Amino acid sequence: MRKLILAPIMATAVMASAAAPAQDTVKIGLIQPLTGSVAYNGTADANGARLAVKERNAAGGVLGKQVELIIEDGQCSPANSVNAAEKLIQRDRVVALVGAFCSSATSAVMPVARKYKTPFLTGVSSEASLTEKGNPYFFRSAETDALLGKAFSRLIVDNLGLKKVAYIGVNDDWGRGSAKAFEQELSGHGVETAMIEYFNHGATDFYTLLTKLRGSGADGVFVAAETQDGSTLVKQIKQFGIDMDVFGVGSWATSDFIKITGDAAEGIYAAVPYVSNLPGERNERFVKDYSAAYDHAPGKYAAAGYNSLNIMMDAIDRAGGTDASAIVDGLHATDYEAPNGRYRFTRDGQGYGFDAALVQIRDGHTDVVATTRIADPRADGAKDGQ
Repeated sequence: MRKLILAPIMATAVMASAAAPAQDTVKIGLIQPLTGSVAYNGTADANGARLAVKERNAAGGVLGKQVELIIEDGQCSPANSVNAAEKLIQRDRVVALVGAFCSSATSAVMPVARKYKTPFLTGVSSEASLTEKGNPYFFRSAETDALLGKAFSRLIVDNLGLKKVAYIGVNDDWGRGSAKAFEQELSGHGVETAMIEYFNHGATDFYTLLTKLRGSGADGVFVAAETQDGSTLVKQIKQFGIDMDVFGVGSWATSDFIKITGDAAEGIYAAVPYVSNLPGERNERFVKDYSAAYDHAPGKYAAAGYNSLNIMMDAIDRAGGTDASAIVDGLHATDYEAPNGRYRFTRDGQGYGFDAALVQIRDGHTDVVATTRIADPRADGAKDGQ
């Protein structure tokens, strides 16, 4: 299993080349897909996390110590992610976990975190039920499928004028949950459902699915996919000559997606929790620093990695030590000003208060059509985490 360790930037060359005693650093484990069909996105998340740790170490670290970020490749696989979590907790002795990107992988790691009483934060996994499992060690600094659908369904209907929509998603917890959430919300606005179909990670031939789409009578298609899968699907939609509005969730507004999809990306709408051209000084500074480090602007997953590590490091600082219960209390006390707004948590560990955007890809760039705030899910009597 691939392992990457971010050497603290304030450490000397001797420290970087020799294993430091556990008490000399604060170890945080990160599980991301660094290989496979979601590697573009997992790498972006890891890069954002590295930047957050680099900045924190330059400012003195956490608890007066340098932060050591230990990264494992979970491949978005539940089994591999569980193995990564076991290694990080048992062998590397991390005090907290962040990850594991795909909702199915994160769900599989949650019992491991609970078993070892290790605080666990995801900055990406959006399947709604994760924060409904009653796991006191689990937190999510990301929107749920349901919250995103509720926030953007009216905007999508108003901007695209859709009457009948087809839903296509990757066949995992996130893809199914996203399609279900948006189908429910759009149906509530009078939009008819043309079809609901799923595909497997790494699919390369969408002929059968697109034949169904062409004959569905839809005037719009919702897609839940990440960079590699989404790019292949969108290019084949264009090749098939299917002329309908394409919108969805996932990696649509990232520079990687736009680059590898090319002209086929033109006109696509995306509902995202972050885009690099959001207004505000904090985002301008983040974009400048990230671009200097990686030679391209950050996307939603880079921001997710950056935010989740900052939130976890803040919580450890508030805890005044590495006791798990104190770190959990520190997470509950989160009031984090991010490049895309302000993060807080419900008692179930669901993040809220940050901004999200509806964007359209035009001439290789993202134009912000509208922004909205991800509301406290408890508003209007809703249960925590929904």
